[in-house]
Order: sequence, then structure tokens, then C-alpha cells
Amino acid sequence: MASYSPSSDQKSDTLDAGNVEDFKVHVFKSSSELLEKLHEKWSKVEKQPYPAMYSSTYGGIILDPALMVIPIDDHMVHRGHGVFDTAIILNGFIYELDVHLNRFLRSASKAKISSPFPRSTLRSILVQLAAASQIKKGTLRYWLSAGPGNFLLTPAESSTPAFYAVVIDENFSQCKEGVKVITSTIPMKSPDFATMKNVNYLPNVLSKLEAEEKGAFASIWVDEEGYIAEGPNVNVAFITHDKELVVPFFDKILSGCTVLRLLELAPKLVEQGRLKGVKTTNLTVEEAKSSAEMMFVGSTLPVLPIIAWDEQPIGDGKVGELTMALSDLVWEDMVAGPTGTQRIAVPYI
Repeated sequence: MASYSPSSDQKSDTLDAGNVEDFKVHVFKSSSELLEKLHEKWSKVEKQPYPAMYSSTYGGIILDPALMVIPIDDHMVHRGHGVFDTAIILNGFIYELDVHLNRFLRSASKAKISSPFPRSTLRSILVQLAAASQIKKGTLRYWLSAGPGNFLLTPAESSTPAFYAVVIDENFSQCKEGVKVITSTIPMKSPDFATMKNVNYLPNVLSKLEAEEKGAFASIWVDEEGYIAEGPNVNVAFITHDKELVVPFFDKILSGCTVLRLLELAPKLVEQGRLKGVKTTNLTVEEAKSSAEMMFVGSTLPVLPIIAWDEQPIGDGKVGELTMALSDLVWEDMVAGPTGTQRIAVPYI
């Protein structure tokens, strides 16, 4: 799962296009031989990035990275029939697990995937997985799949949906530097798929790659009516010159848990007189580009200032004061928000 440099023996197993007839594929004659090879790979990784995984096909939590695998005939692997979601672990607490889990199950329902467990069991598994990982700061990512069973379009009648989850040892901090974005030329997903957090992320990947190839951080999708949609895996928000926080409607895009929390917290700035209002509405590209401030909103950011779009400065081209005030609100909520609702204490072993 992590990148590593192959040994000379491993390099010798690489297909040389100029010597195809002499290439011989190694056959692993036992599971112990294969496991030894996998352990050899992971022994070269300085820091284990995936300290714990849960698999319903195994029926438990796995601590050995060599065994953190998904069956090749799982329909999430070869047909993309799966959904996922992510929550963060910060200072030993899982942030907004319940709202993420609710969206996860809504996505599963849209994808016609039933859960092998009730919601309460899924939640318990995720909390226990976080505890087993011993990670105090990272991400908790989880999937529901149509399950393994065949290579057809639809799952076999005897197949059982699968639940997978992994803890990722990931360092993140409050974003304070501004980034540049471009308008994506990659077609955005239709509303039915965009509002469902499914594993079909090829458009998102291509949109992000397109931006990086042009020296930008990410792209912005614009819908067929010319209204602002979202980023490749984040929502986008704006501050108008009248000091209103504006977020695009969620009818054609994913309703991000973090941006929804931002909309709940932002009225604090209205009470302080720093913001004049908070609303969701349609914005044209022209309106969006002429905004005073612009930002991405997502789980591990939680707010990322945007200072230029298609090489045109947003506002004065600097990180916005209100953008950072909103970032502070969400970050403080992540660090010290209500326990039991916003933050769940991980019962580390």
C-alpha cells in the first residue's frame, strides 16, 4: 500500500520489453513463501502508514500490513460498486463520526448496497479500529462494497456485502497558505453520482491531475448551467464584498460534512459583526471570480484559502481575513468541540 524501492532481486522480476521470450514469471508455491515476500516489502518502509485495518471478509482487525488486502473478485475492485467515507482522528478523538456515518449509509442506499451490520455495529467497529491503531492523529476511512463473489456486472446471489476500514497515520494541520486553482475541463459527475460518495473517482483524479499539470493546487467544476459546483474532493465557499459567506447549493454536488458544520458555526461571526450573513445559493463563474475571498472546505483542511483562479487574483490576491476566521472556528471545533456529539473519545487499549 505504500511506495518502496525494489531490491535487485525484485527488479529482475520486472518485465523487460526487449527480452520478452526470456522472461519467466515466478510462481509462489505456498502462502508462507508469498507472505515472506510481502513482509520483505514492508520491512523496507520506515514508518508504517496503515497501523490497522478491519475486514468483514476476515472477520476482524488486522495489524499486519502484508495482510491488508481486498479480494480481487470484490465488486468494488473490478466494477466500482462501492461507497466510502472518511473521518479524522485528532488528539485522540474521532471528529464528526456520526454525521459521516449517516452520509455513508445514505450513499450505500443509493448504490443499492446493504450493510452486513447495523449502524451501531459499524460505529463500534470503527471506534475499536481507531483504538487498536494507537493513532492519535490521522484519518479513518471506510468502505461498503457489494462484496466478493464473481466477475459479472451484478453480484452473485450468494455474495455478502463487505465492510472494510483502515486507519491512516496522516499528519495534517490548519492550512494558512493560499493556493491557486483552475477551471476544470474534465466533465463533472451527474447529480445522481455526485451526491453519492462512491468509489468511482476517475473524474476527480483527472481533474486534480489537470490542475497539478498547470501548476495549480486543484480544479473547480462548473455545471452545465454555468454555476459553481465543487472541487475534486472538497467543497468551495466564497466571501462577497458585502461580507456574506456563500456556499453553492448541494443539489448537484456532495454535501460535505465539514462545510455543513462551517455553515452551523459561521453565524458566530455574524453575531460578532464580522460577517453580514450566511447563505447557500447559485453563483456564476463571473460572480465567484469577483468575490472578495474564496476557500476550499474539507475534512483535513479544514479551510484552505484560495488566492487565484485561472491566474486571476481573488480579491487582493492574499489570504482573506474572514477565511482564516472561519478556519479558526472549524479548527477550534475539531480540537475542543462538544464531546459525545462532535468528538468521540477513542478508548485506546
